[in-house]
Amino acid sequence: MASSENSRGALFMALAMAAFTCNDAIVKSITSELGVAQIMAVRGVMATALIYCVARYLGVTLSLKMVMHPLVLLRTFFEIGATLTFLSALAHIEFAAASSIMQSLPLAVTLGAALFLGEPVGWRRWTAISVGFLGVLLIIRPGPEGFTPAALLAVAACFFTASRDLTTRRITADIPTLTVTLFTSFANTVVGVILIAPMGGWQPISTPTLGYLALASVLVFAGYQAVIKAMRVGEISFIAPFRYTGLLWALVIGIFLFGEHPNAYMLTGAAIVIGSGLYTFYRERKRRSPVAEKASVAPPV
Repeated sequence: MASSENSRGALFMALAMAAFTCNDAIVKSITSELGVAQIMAVRGVMATALIYCVARYLGVTLSLKMVMHPLVLLRTFFEIGATLTFLSALAHIEFAAASSIMQSLPLAVTLGAALFLGEPVGWRRWTAISVGFLGVLLIIRPGPEGFTPAALLAVAACFFTASRDLTTRRITADIPTLTVTLFTSFANTVVGVILIAPMGGWQPISTPTLGYLALASVLVFAGYQAVIKAMRVGEISFIAPFRYTGLLWALVIGIFLFGEHPNAYMLTGAAIVIGSGLYTFYRERKRRSPVAEKASVAPPV
């Protein structure tokens, strides 16, 4: 039974990464037509409406008191920072490079958990974290040749996302996931609307582009629900490595949709990041007892 649950969890995680990566590809494809803030605003309206309808259908409590919880507000702040920085990075650097940098997210989460939550991290995982971030440096290649300053936006997005995930861990289980997701989506939309004018102004939206944004909002929602499902049905240390399937999608999409040609630096750096991440998952699995591991699977619901 456990093997079957892990297989289902791995499938859901792989589907989630496919949904997120396809959403990112759609966003990148329209950044030449629309500004980042306008994309946030329009996609946000659609996503918020979709999440609200689903929440009402499921009878989820939508309480103002819940969304005003300090941890929910802090999580929302980090989510907005992650959205702004990552969408800005997508507009200026190669699609596969941005996705490769984001693969260091598990390492950033482990680092943050050790520094701010006091979670024990042994020397092996500290070494893996250090090596993984060296892989990120190889991808962005700081120096006069090959370096794109916008790549730092992807690094910032990674740390904003890690901070969001660490904050999510501390949100109590009595606050429904859909409530948090709805408020986050609404806040992203509001920030997008506010920033439209200073970030280039409103641009006309063609019918195809509007359709792409609608599809992107559905993919984001589907991705988040698939992640939640994956975490509920499988062991986290087994299914978490399947998040790296997103990089395979990114490489294929980058080559065939955007005509990118990943160089040796990016591919080597991505391999180092993924290898380091897989090793940290392995060490985490060895450290945890089966009982403790199973208890950590379910996120706030």
